[in-house]
Amino acid sequence: MSKKIPTYSICNLMGTDQCVAEFNVLRLSEYREMHPDLKFPHRHSFYQIALLTEGGGEHSIDFNTYPAREHQVYYMAPGQIHTWNFTPETDGYIVNFNESFFTAICHNPNFVNDFPLFNTISGQPVNVLETECCSEIHGLLERMLLEYQSDSDYKQDYLRALLLQLLVMLSRNMPTKTTSPISRHQITVLRNFERLIEQFYREKRLPRDYAEMLYITPNHLNALTNSVVGKPAGELIRDRVILEAKRLLVNSDYTIAQIADMLAFEDNAYFTRFFKKYTSMAPEIFRQEYQNDLVVS
Repeated sequence: MSKKIPTYSICNLMGTDQCVAEFNVLRLSEYREMHPDLKFPHRHSFYQIALLTEGGGEHSIDFNTYPAREHQVYYMAPGQIHTWNFTPETDGYIVNFNESFFTAICHNPNFVNDFPLFNTISGQPVNVLETECCSEIHGLLERMLLEYQSDSDYKQDYLRALLLQLLVMLSRNMPTKTTSPISRHQITVLRNFERLIEQFYREKRLPRDYAEMLYITPNHLNALTNSVVGKPAGELIRDRVILEAKRLLVNSDYTIAQIADMLAFEDNAYFTRFFKKYTSMAPEIFRQEYQNDLVVS
């Protein structure tokens, strides 16, 4: 039987469910001390940005493990499964915010995802900053922390402005996956493709379905994803299905047959073949090995 992975809101982390918190920022060492259970697998209902200024260890995001190191920044979107195993001296800053922190004053419902930081297709969840950039980000986070701890007038507005500056600076310093120039239109198409995958991956598995909704040809879509991401469109759709299958396997007591049905597979056997083909592991074995890793850790 799988162990339910908890989902935390900002209010949960502040110790009360009776709040409307949309933002907080803390030193990573303080955050870890306040929430020791967060070293175990968990999800967030909010966005998270963390900068490591010293220390080591490792952390994982959606079943991918990354060695922790100085000047590293990572980005977490709502719903992702996350865990860490940092060395005792690891420190830095951690910023948590809800999308409503921006949409309360912005009419664009996709404001946060217009930045590449949290996009699984065009972005990268982990980045190591150059020394000069890290110093600038470090200073910005320190100002953000001081403002968060203050009682100044227009505090929320200033924090929102500082957070926007942080998103812009980090986006500008995110390495690209292609050496060829990418137009603003291409970026828009990719992000719209990602949103459509998130919305329809259960029932639409073919690139032509998404190309039609994007008003482009399947060949154009494949050329774009191959150029920018290094993967054809069909593989990106498949990756999202596999990710959801993994999340359901480790975060629920659903049977394999129930998961197959939830992901719109014809039957249990077809789902099992599909999962094993692209992970080299049967669903039952993946679930068991993940649970064994939790017991060992």
